[in-house]
Amino acid sequence: MDDATREFDRLRPRLQGIAYRMLGSVAEAEDIVQDVWLRWHAAAREAIDNAEAWLVAVTTRHSIDRLRAAKLQREHYAGIWLPEPQITEPPATPEEVTERADDVSVAFLMLLERLSPEARAAFLLREVFDADYPELARIIGKTEAACRQLVSRAKAQLREARPRQSVPREIHRRLLRAFAHAIEHGDFAAIHAMLSEDATLVGDGGGRVQSFPEPLFGGKRIAQLFYAAFLRYGKGVRLDLVMLNGEWAFLRFIDGKLESAQTFDIEDERIVRIQVQRNPDKLERIAARYGNA
Repeated sequence: MDDATREFDRLRPRLQGIAYRMLGSVAEAEDIVQDVWLRWHAAAREAIDNAEAWLVAVTTRHSIDRLRAAKLQREHYAGIWLPEPQITEPPATPEEVTERADDVSVAFLMLLERLSPEARAAFLLREVFDADYPELARIIGKTEAACRQLVSRAKAQLREARPRQSVPREIHRRLLRAFAHAIEHGDFAAIHAMLSEDATLVGDGGGRVQSFPEPLFGGKRIAQLFYAAFLRYGKGVRLDLVMLNGEWAFLRFIDGKLESAQTFDIEDERIVRIQVQRNPDKLERIAARYGNA
């Protein structure tokens, strides 16, 4: 392995992280990083003063271009578009729990969809990847003042839409365990009690499988949905607690086959929002890892 390959491999997680947060798709992020690798391999590296800055810039510009095209496609998406979830490992130490922000959660990626491609890039590079404004200006091709304005407006947009107060990770995990127990035992009262009265459920079937074309509102209606699945499938339903996008979540298996990945927003120890990813294309990597069993 030569020095250029070692340098690229060292930076690959950072590049993958930028592309994934920009696009909300593991597959597209991998494509971006592969394209950047080909450009890096062909570049005259003696003319590159800072390899990391060059690679981050190329990754970001590619991601902006890809996101512009993706936004047009998502306007014609069948039903509700949700990001592709990815398995993440639990923090190894208490320090990592404190250090890791929820900057990759499904809910956060959905919020980022409100931003223009350039605003999304500016916000992520500044707030998540700690880029300074001169670097932002070089990457995005705007003045430092314009970049400051992009970041400021993006922060204001996201601040208005973010949850009021989320719970600590261990409480999140405990509540989901209790919720899973209630679902698997068909305890309608317990399911209903753990849902906020104004809870929302959104699902993504991608036109491949049945899902709700519009959000489902109301804790009682959502509880009835989970209870109906218990009545229909009984012990054929299995819920595995895993970490998706930095947060505890469910993988729901029906008769041993992965049916959905479900992530949850929790406030005041009640579930306020559920994101259900059912699109088989977006579950492919998770299904392969778990062997659908």
